[in-house]
Amino acid sequence: MSTSNELISEKAATGIEGLDDILAGGLSRGHVFLLEGEPGTGKTTIALHFLLAGARAGERSLYITLSETERELRQGAASHRWALDENIEIFELTPSESLLNAEHQQSLLYSSDLELGEATRQIFEVVERFKPARVVLDSLSEIRLLAQSSLRYRRQILAIKHYFVRYDATVLLLDDLTAESLDKTVHSVAHGVIRLEELTPTYGAERRRARVVKYRGQKYRGGFHDFTILSDGVHVFPRLVAAEHKTDYSRRSMSSGISEMDDLLGGGVEAGSSTLILGPAGTGKSLVAMVYATAAVARGEKAALFIFDEELGLLFKRMKGLGIDLNALQATGNLLIEQVDAAELSPGEFSHRVRRCVDEGEIKTVIIDSLNGYQAAMPEENALVLHMHELLLYLNRQGAATFITVAQHGVVGDMQAPVDITYLADTVILLRYFEALGKVRRAISIIKKRTGSHESTIREYRISSEGLTIGEPLDAFQGVLRGVPTYLGESKPLLKDADL
Repeated sequence: MSTSNELISEKAATGIEGLDDILAGGLSRGHVFLLEGEPGTGKTTIALHFLLAGARAGERSLYITLSETERELRQGAASHRWALDENIEIFELTPSESLLNAEHQQSLLYSSDLELGEATRQIFEVVERFKPARVVLDSLSEIRLLAQSSLRYRRQILAIKHYFVRYDATVLLLDDLTAESLDKTVHSVAHGVIRLEELTPTYGAERRRARVVKYRGQKYRGGFHDFTILSDGVHVFPRLVAAEHKTDYSRRSMSSGISEMDDLLGGGVEAGSSTLILGPAGTGKSLVAMVYATAAVARGEKAALFIFDEELGLLFKRMKGLGIDLNALQATGNLLIEQVDAAELSPGEFSHRVRRCVDEGEIKTVIIDSLNGYQAAMPEENALVLHMHELLLYLNRQGAATFITVAQHGVVGDMQAPVDITYLADTVILLRYFEALGKVRRAISIIKKRTGSHESTIREYRISSEGLTIGEPLDAFQGVLRGVPTYLGESKPLLKDADL
């Protein structure tokens, strides 16, 4: 096989940015490719993308349809606001009238023999007449039915392949997988195979994903890649591989704007690190994260909030009552806030959104609130950890400080997190309730910090209309993290109401 750079780079773009990224530029010209998937997975839409991309490049394209009518195809294109111009020819292949007429049916030959030969003749005739650079054949299931046997089907596919190779056309064969799953006839003949899948979760919208099964002589991005079909067409979100993205940045310490918090963290959190904020519901995890977003905007930097759990109107109102005006911060242009619906968003699309914000917006502080909501989009825990590992590593390599909140089950005492990613985070901030002197109080401590030293103390904190207030270390108490501490000292180091 030639390794010429000219041959390797000669690709026919599919017109879908993410899919071209997965395919290392597109489909190798002059070859036959198979696009397979069950009905409804988006094969026709991707095929139209492929032909439209060719038309924009001035190439003649041909859509041969055995299953849909030309009117249905044009209606499908119109639903995406696409106009099929003169460079795109639609050929609706139908059996001849003699084959449909009962008086002309043969008794000594199977009608399928005549139909298959007639279909092949019509395909070759339209190619001879139009001489396209790109061809879509939709679909192979019709040819498979006409062939009736696996041997005749394979011979027919080989004949079609060799015919198109003579014209140096790039061909996309569509297959709706109506045959047996073990039938790999076309897989062995095709230069490359792309499979589309549709998953239906217990709740929420359907999820679609694509995988390159085979691509001869070409390195491609393996694994499953999420994709969606919207009004403007197909959007593919390539699986994030953090190792491919590395930038140079300064490892500086980032202040929270609260001296006691910075003391706890040994001066602050570092750029290019991830921080996990753990605690039961109501302890102020979101507030702690917002403190860092506010500090970033105050420094003239950009921050992004991805909110899973809370409606934005309620979040804005609640934070304003705690002394943080998100509307004003957003108006500066340095704070980006996105509401994320876990029931409608795949993990791949979410990673793509975060990556786009960081790349295009030069954002250096990212807040994901919370991982519980992110888990709803990815119920399989193992896959969730792998997704989060790649996302955090990518953000670290871009020099961004990432803050993730996780709500633990329970209120006091022994509590469990829905998923354990403490080993992935560089810093872990632990928030707890505890009871003392007849009141429910809150305590904060740093459990882990990879990037430097930190206080090993436990401090009380209060949440008021002025925001977050952190007190002195609780040296006189023992058992704070268990929820019911024992008082050992003579003084009372607890925050007083006057401190609020």
